[in-house]
Amino acid sequence: MSLKLFLDLLSQPCRAVYIFAKKNGIPLEMRTVELFKGQHLSHKFLQVNSLQRLPTLQDGDFVLTESVAILIFLSAKYQTADHWYPADLQARARIHEYLGWHADCIRGTFGVPPWTQVIMPLTGTQVPEEKVRRNRTAMDQALQQLEDKFLGNRAFLTSQQVTLADLMALEELVQPVAVGCDVFEGRPRLAAWRERVETFLGAGLCQEAHGPILNILERAASKTFLVTLPEAYPFVLRHISRIP
Repeated sequence: MSLKLFLDLLSQPCRAVYIFAKKNGIPLEMRTVELFKGQHLSHKFLQVNSLQRLPTLQDGDFVLTESVAILIFLSAKYQTADHWYPADLQARARIHEYLGWHADCIRGTFGVPPWTQVIMPLTGTQVPEEKVRRNRTAMDQALQQLEDKFLGNRAFLTSQQVTLADLMALEELVQPVAVGCDVFEGRPRLAAWRERVETFLGAGLCQEAHGPILNILERAASKTFLVTLPEAYPFVLRHISRIP
């Protein structure tokens, strides 16, 4: 029985798992679940994942949620190259150190600009300007820490080779770029890091995975990206409430 991956490429964690699977030739059956049509809230998807979250991996009767857990599981099951998730204890600990910080300081913070500039206007809601400024400050602080603490003088975030940490970070930082907030501007070390990661992954794979998010402004302008209500409304409200 083949593995199934339920995902939406508008989601940063979904893209990370998708790219990892594609880059490593992992045979997954991709099942698109459109977040902004509320498909992850449907009774049908509830039977797959009671948490109603993406990405979700199904391996027979075994169902796994959370992108980091899925990435680690796939790296072990398919014995991917050691650089992704090294056997060396200290090297692996560095990746977990980054992923813990990522969850607190990157995840959610860098996803705010697409929400404030595209998704919320489609629902007729707005975020106070004070929150927008606060988010920009939080992004700037996180970027500085990303450069100083994790990248430093290395080629990649935790070592001289690409790891799961780089993949997770890249997919978050692509988010604000999609709506014209270039987080790499004025940060040559970080820009060079992005180029190295994307070169390693391959231009074709990056274009394939990033297409939906990088085209979000164009899709919104042409009315081809719509938030379907009321199905997706609880999902939208939950994200709005989480913007600090």
